[in-house]
Parts: sequence; C-alpha cells; structure tokens
Amino acid sequence: MKLVIAEKPSVAQSLAKVIGANQKKDGYLEGNGYIVSWCVGHLIELANPEHYDEKYKKWRKEDLPIFPAPFSYQVTASTKKQYQVLKDLMKRSDVDSLVEATDAGREGELIFRLVYKQAGCKKPFERLWISSMEDKAIKDGFANLKPSIDYDDLYEAALCRERADWLVGINATRFFSTVYGQTLNVGRVMTPTLAMIVEREAEIKGFKPENFYTVQMLVSGVAVTSKRFKTKQEAEELVEKINAADKAKISKMETTTKTEKPPLLYDLTSLQRDANKYYGFTAQQTLDYTQSLYEKKLVTYPRTDSRYLTDDMDDSTARLCCLMKEKYGYTKMVPVHTKQVLNSSKVSDHHAIIPTENVSEADYSEIPSGEQKILGLVTARLLSSVGDPAEITEYALEVECAGEVFKAKSKCITSPGWHLLEDWILGKKQDDEEADSSKKDDGGSHGILEILEADASLLSEGRELPAREPEVKEGKTTPKKRFTEDSLLSAMESAGAKDMPDEVERKGLGTPATRAGVIEKLVRIGFVERQGSKKTKYLVPTEKGTSLITVMPEQIQSASMTAEWEQKLLEVEKQDIASEDFMAEIKDMIVDLIETYEPVKGADKLFPPRQYKQYKKYPKKGASRWQR
Repeated sequence: MKLVIAEKPSVAQSLAKVIGANQKKDGYLEGNGYIVSWCVGHLIELANPEHYDEKYKKWRKEDLPIFPAPFSYQVTASTKKQYQVLKDLMKRSDVDSLVEATDAGREGELIFRLVYKQAGCKKPFERLWISSMEDKAIKDGFANLKPSIDYDDLYEAALCRERADWLVGINATRFFSTVYGQTLNVGRVMTPTLAMIVEREAEIKGFKPENFYTVQMLVSGVAVTSKRFKTKQEAEELVEKINAADKAKISKMETTTKTEKPPLLYDLTSLQRDANKYYGFTAQQTLDYTQSLYEKKLVTYPRTDSRYLTDDMDDSTARLCCLMKEKYGYTKMVPVHTKQVLNSSKVSDHHAIIPTENVSEADYSEIPSGEQKILGLVTARLLSSVGDPAEITEYALEVECAGEVFKAKSKCITSPGWHLLEDWILGKKQDDEEADSSKKDDGGSHGILEILEADASLLSEGRELPAREPEVKEGKTTPKKRFTEDSLLSAMESAGAKDMPDEVERKGLGTPATRAGVIEKLVRIGFVERQGSKKTKYLVPTEKGTSLITVMPEQIQSASMTAEWEQKLLEVEKQDIASEDFMAEIKDMIVDLIETYEPVKGADKLFPPRQYKQYKKYPKKGASRWQR
C-alpha cells in the first residue's frame, strides 16, 4: 500500500480519482492499493522563542540575538487533527512506502518533509513532480515517480529560507520594537519592497514641477513641435520669427519598418502584471484565480519562473494551439511557430503557464468571471507567442524654420502578425486597432501617413511649405508615477539586478510564488494602502510604513542584499554553496545589526512611546516573521 500525501484536499481528490482511490474515509481516500491524504498548508512550524527559554516571553533588547540550536518544530494548532491523521496513516502496518505529492516547488518540499520528520516516519518515499493536473499528466507522473534523494537539496534550501526568515524576523522585529517603543514588523523581502514604495513617494513629494514652453505649427496640415524652452518669452520670440519667415523647409522625412517579436509565454510574475494592467487584479487575486484553474485542470502549474516550454513539447504544443483556436472560434489560417517557445535550458522546475487541452471541452458558464479573464490571458499569450512577428512602420518628420528644428512622429501597424490572435481572444476588434494605431500622430489635424497616402511628394525632403498657425504651448514637468502592482512587481523582479553578474539565474526580491503575499502583507499590517480608481490602484505608503523605513538601516532595506540572498538560496539548492555558510552569513548580519545600530535622532516624533508594551504571550501568528 502506498500513502500519497498532497498539499490540499482538492488536489488529493484529483489525484485519488485518477489512481482509483475512491473510498472516502475520515481525512483520506483509499483504494486500488493507494491511500491518499493531504496537508492543509503548513502543518508544522518553527517553535516560538519562549519554547527555548521562558525569558523570551518578554521582548528585551538584552536578550538578543536569539539563535536556537537546534531549531525546534511544533504542530500548528489549527491543523492538529489532520496532522494526527497523517501520522497514524504513516504508522499503518500495511503502508510500505509514501508518495510526496505536495506542490512541486520549494514550499511544497518543505511542507511534506516537516510532516514526515515530525511524525518520525522512516518509510521510503518517492516524489511526484508534475506541471499539470490533467489526468494524463497525473498518470505519467505516477508511472515515473522520482527518487526522494533528487530533492534533498531543494529541501535544504527551503530550510535555509525558513530559518533565515525566522532568525532575522524575530531578532530584527524585537530589536527595533524595543528601541522605538512599539511593534515594528520587519521582513527579508517585505522591508526592501516597502523601502522602494517609500522612496518613490518621497521622490514624488519632493518633486518640483517646472514650466516649459514649446512652439507648434502646421506644415501641410501636420502639427510639428519645437524643442522645449524654459521661458515663455523665448517661445513667443520664435513665433514672431516664424510669422516673419512664413516658410518652412522639410529637412527629413524618414520611414522605418520595425519588427516586433511575439511575446514570451507567461511566468507567474508577468501574468500578474498583465492581469493588473488589463483588469486591475491584485497579484494575490491573479495567483488565486490561476491556482483555481490549475486545480480544475485548465492551466498548468502557476508558481513558475520560466517563460519557455521544454523541447519535447513541440507536437503537444502545436495540437494545443489548434484546439485553442477552435475553442475561441478563430477560423483564419495562421502559422504556428512552436520552436519560438521551446527551450529546455531555460526551464528549471516548471515550464511556462499554458492552458491545457481540457479547455477545449470546458463550459465557460461554470467558470467564475475572474478565472475566465485569466484563462483568456493565458490562452491569448500561448497563441500570440507562436505567431508571426508584427511589423510596425514609423514615420519621423523634421522641419526647419526660423533657425529651429520642428518634429513630428507617427506610426502604424502595417502587419499585425501575432496581434491578430491576441486581439481576437481578449476582445479588441481589428477596426478599433486601426483607429487607435494607424494614422495616429502627436496631435496634428492630419497624420503623417494620411498626408503621404494623399500625395507623398508633399512631404519630400527639401520641399518648402507654408508655416501656418504657430502658437505657444505651455506644459509642466511631471514626477514619476506611484507604483501600481504591475510596476511594483516589475521593480521587485529587477531589484538589485544591476549589482549582480549577468549570469546570475535569479534576481530581484522574492520569487514569483511569494511576491503576491509580500504585497498583501504590507497592506494588511498597515504599511501600504491601495488608492485610486477601481481598475488602477496605486500603492501608497502610510505614515507607519514611512516611519519604519526612516529608521531602518541599509542592510535591512537593501534590495541588492535581499536579491543576493535569494540567489544564494538557489545556489544552496544546486549545492554550489553550503547551507551552513548561508546561515552563518545571516547570523553575522544580525549580530552586526544589534551591536552597531544607532537609534535615529528625533524618532520620538515618528513613534510615540505610548504604543509599546511587553508581551506576556507571543504576538499574533506571523506578526514578527521575516516575511518571504
């Protein structure tokens, strides 16, 4: 008898159905030589500080740092019943071996192994590693179970992440809370992310807009614009010169055709960014919707950082594309270039997110609207990524008059290529696209293309034409925009990249699987607020969040250091560095922080002392964790 342990009840039920474990029991399913049970997220967690010593019930600076040796674990209070079910199943005499079927990633590895070790199980186990919940993928996965030893290093990296998070979270939170007299939550990824939001807000508030002036005039019906002037007088003087000259000479009329490659497939972060941009979904909403679609067998594994498929997926991808075109009613013949999305060297744990063949038979009326939108994005991206390149023609006009150069630009899509399928699925009509993109310029009464189509000689180089209706236009410089979840995810993904070698595989703050949770945590604990319209919401730091960053030292809010740690966790996973070395670096940083930090002067204005009190019990779960 094999005991299969999944991460969630819904996944366990899907696995059980495929392998024939159809008899429902209390906390598990059984049949056909299998027992299938499940965790409920993390059943096992690191013990609280007071487990190691009663003195840690109170937060005192003199008790820091706290370095448990060894670390202890405890059963999560809310999931004791299910843990006991798993423990009893592991001890059953008819269970010969186990199958680890938690999510195929770092966290899934940690969830299973901690339960396995806490229960004192010594029975052999194998790893189910799949990227899709389709019946065929599950059957293939069980037919090709992986040796558990292949994932020992992944587990080691997961332990390092968890323990480093705990060490710095417990120590930094208690340290700054005692220094400043109120609870200040600190997180490995959360704090640098907050720092980026606070820094952007400071730039916006400190920005001083400056007036500038340009001169615009019409040449053959096209509006051309001068350079910027600092004073209105300079612009007005130019208008007078134009009126006196009366003529303008075309110095350049350049036409350039550029090729726009099809986009890459989605990893989780790029999907979250587009879902926020198009539909206003938060990163967490997108993850939740995609996870639900995965469990419904409609998309592949969501928590991926790859944007490619493996080389052996050529035929299946071509078939899938045909099914998706048919499902969405697209009847035109278009080429399918599957080679564009295949690259096994760029796929680590999981390939890019794509729809499954089950979509072709899915009843959309039974799929919630949010999930429908995500499924549409994923399908549109698959079909776009294997399409033809698009061609965009750009027009650049330069005119000389009164000793100044005036410019106008215009562009249009001359061959839509991959855009055709994307626009079809996402609901954008082709005639709308033409209205938006073709014959569009920077504001003239006629577009450059419109004039060229009427009579190309009108804009030929060297030709002199009347300069009409010169006028002064006033404008103001603007600051950077506040972060949306789209732009923040992009900033998190690239944070610290400039300080890291090009060959580094993982850059940025956090991983695709954890970034949504970081953003939600910042909002939930009151460091950040969402402000704005229903669709476009900006992430704005609160006074509490700004105050925290004001007193944080560089090593805590450094995006570069946090990105470097994320890369080192990947190196632990690959056995390029020892886990002991990584943990020693974390401990050294904590010791240095506690020994050298000097409180910020005037912080009493940021943190009124009335809020802090000694805790007689451990604060609310997660309150002082070093957030992922």
